[in-house]
Amino acid sequence: MTVSASERVPQTLPAGMAGGVAAGLGAGAFWGTTFVAPLVAPGFSSADYTAGRFVACGLFSLVWLLWQTLRTAPGLRRALWPDAAQARSALGLSVLGYTGYYLLLVYGIADAGAALPALIVGTLPVWMMLLGKPDHLRWSALLPGLLLTAAGMALMMDATADEVGTAGAGHFWRGVSLAVAAMLSWLAFGMLNADWVRRHADVRSTAWANWLGLAAGLGGLLLWIGWGTPWDGLLARPGFVAFVGVCAFTGIGSAWIAAVLWNIASRRLSTSLAGQLVVSETVFALVYAFAWSGDWPAREQLLACVMFVAGILASIRAHK
Repeated sequence: MTVSASERVPQTLPAGMAGGVAAGLGAGAFWGTTFVAPLVAPGFSSADYTAGRFVACGLFSLVWLLWQTLRTAPGLRRALWPDAAQARSALGLSVLGYTGYYLLLVYGIADAGAALPALIVGTLPVWMMLLGKPDHLRWSALLPGLLLTAAGMALMMDATADEVGTAGAGHFWRGVSLAVAAMLSWLAFGMLNADWVRRHADVRSTAWANWLGLAAGLGGLLLWIGWGTPWDGLLARPGFVAFVGVCAFTGIGSAWIAAVLWNIASRRLSTSLAGQLVVSETVFALVYAFAWSGDWPAREQLLACVMFVAGILASIRAHK
């Protein structure tokens, strides 16, 4: 009698679920970089950051699509490009999850700093778990993950409470309001995008990322024309090379690559579990912010990150 490798080695997670979790965490790692992007290349407006990031994403998507078109048989090329309905969906969702979300977030970071907007966006897992719970899953199974995530948020809020006293009150609370608006925008995107990719299983994750990227690139270009700094003004500013590098990295990494990873996670996981993984964005954002500033996180912040990670593990266990 022979024993297969799968019988000899215990499988803690189904293969599809494990791949979805890894993809969701990878997306969180890329998304976290957006919180420190304005700190790496200071001196540019929020509209410039947003437009530059998504124009870079759109250009990368266009180049990728053209390259795929050239290497695909003529009869199969049509599937690489969206039809009218798919294009409309991509345009609408790109505003919610790309240009609109990021513009609100960058303005929020400018007013309230990086840590608190990261925390506010970090509440997304709670809302997505509450709104996206599978029918067969009991609320009691989700409770440990929810409580751990909520406790981590409470600790982080306490650790950043002093910012209210050090920042201008008007600007600080305006930043908080903008961060809340960004969170709601991405919440709508997360729910609608998950529904879209599940209903269109024939559309590859890379193709959908390209379509969203093209739509975001168009939105970024319009944003730059309407509110951005003219090209001559951008070239004349100190740090222009760093600004271009930040736009390229966040446009390709935290927009296009993260979109592919998130589409994979959305297809393989329930909305509630995929949503729980969004908290990894907060953990990565805080790690990046602390690394950039050179400050050691406070004890409450470290403990909050531990609770966030424990909440992710509890949610994975509940969904197995």
